[in-house]
Amino acid sequence: MTGVEFGFLMFGVMLALLAIRVPIGIAMLATGVAGYVTMTGWAPLLSYLKTVAYGRYSVYDLSVVPMFLLMGQFASRGGLSKSLFDAANALIGHWRGGVAMAAIGACAAFGAICGSSLATAATMGQVALPELRRLRYEPALATGTLAAGGTLGILIPPSVVLVIYAILAEQNIAKLFMAAFVPGILAAFGYLVAIAVYVRVKPGSGPSGENASWPARLKALRDVWPVLLLFLAVIGGIYGGVFTPTEAAAIGTVGSLFFAVWLGGMRWSGFVECLYGTAEATGMIFLILLGADVLNVFLALTQMPVELAKWVGGTGLPPLVVLLVIIGIYLILGCLMDSLSMILLTVPIFLPIVMGFDYFGLNPTDKAIWFGIIALMVVEIGLITPPVGMNVYIINSLARDVPMAETFRGVVPFLVSDAVRVTLLVFFPILSLWLVRMLG
Repeated sequence: MTGVEFGFLMFGVMLALLAIRVPIGIAMLATGVAGYVTMTGWAPLLSYLKTVAYGRYSVYDLSVVPMFLLMGQFASRGGLSKSLFDAANALIGHWRGGVAMAAIGACAAFGAICGSSLATAATMGQVALPELRRLRYEPALATGTLAAGGTLGILIPPSVVLVIYAILAEQNIAKLFMAAFVPGILAAFGYLVAIAVYVRVKPGSGPSGENASWPARLKALRDVWPVLLLFLAVIGGIYGGVFTPTEAAAIGTVGSLFFAVWLGGMRWSGFVECLYGTAEATGMIFLILLGADVLNVFLALTQMPVELAKWVGGTGLPPLVVLLVIIGIYLILGCLMDSLSMILLTVPIFLPIVMGFDYFGLNPTDKAIWFGIIALMVVEIGLITPPVGMNVYIINSLARDVPMAETFRGVVPFLVSDAVRVTLLVFFPILSLWLVRMLG
């Protein structure tokens, strides 16, 4: 058996482990260790393992991950999510389907200070679902909206998944944040359009809420100034060159803690729970990172990624066809695993393939950034596609009386919007590169 064949075999073993619900970090680590030992023996593996963990975890840029996660925890505790929803609801809640649209707007704004789709879905679900129920929104539309809105957490910068991609692809985190901004706004706008169409096709599915008075609207808008301040401090500081992403994450974390204490009345017990939640999520992410490192070094020994890239390049397929195949693979994997796992597993394989083709005359840096945003968006779609759909599971845990199939039916209009957005980004790279070039 050749090295390439052995690499494909072990990759299949890893997918089999995932199919029987072995955690992704453990599956990657076990597959990588078994393959490495088979090819080189125990001594080289132990020599590699004694340095790989330190080499990975000592990367300065990686400190952004726990800080953005902690920032999201503090923001949730501080009641910022409720103020965002109340403001959006006061402005557009009286429209047909307006409360669902307000939930999308609040998810987009909360994603700008959170960086995690799962956290955005869970937090906004708790805030918006009672109001949607009170107004008797169709269960499919209510839960589908919240599941889809949660995906904006990894699209609107800062994004934890985008940070990981930047490290893997050796790209500038700030530039990737810039590149994600316009596609993120397009995603939110597309979801609003999807809701508007849905409630017109099915009258009564999204009834209008109360028409708030202008004093009430102004008061609700005043209550979101902490979110605006955090966003300007973090994203504005990064784009303006005042802070590095790591420094901005630290400032945002301290700011969100201040507002959580001041506005949300956080006490010591809540502070400890935030630390525990962040530590648990960070530990999971770092274990996946370690497993991905070991798996990827084993695959490099087999030459599978290099040979696969050569084979794809030699097929004579048009570059766009190759990209569409990669997108299709992402959609399939999205039915099996979470977003971070997909990025860690596929970027070392797919990125060299993409970099070997000419796409619209893009230079290597622009090409890597463009592909990263495409991958991020397709990975985001995986969060609401069956049978896994992590965001769907989170929302259904909050709405246990709504069948899972009903929620998956509710996300269909948003998946259509996602398909249109991905198509636009594939054929018009300037959508993701315009801000990078203008501010770079």
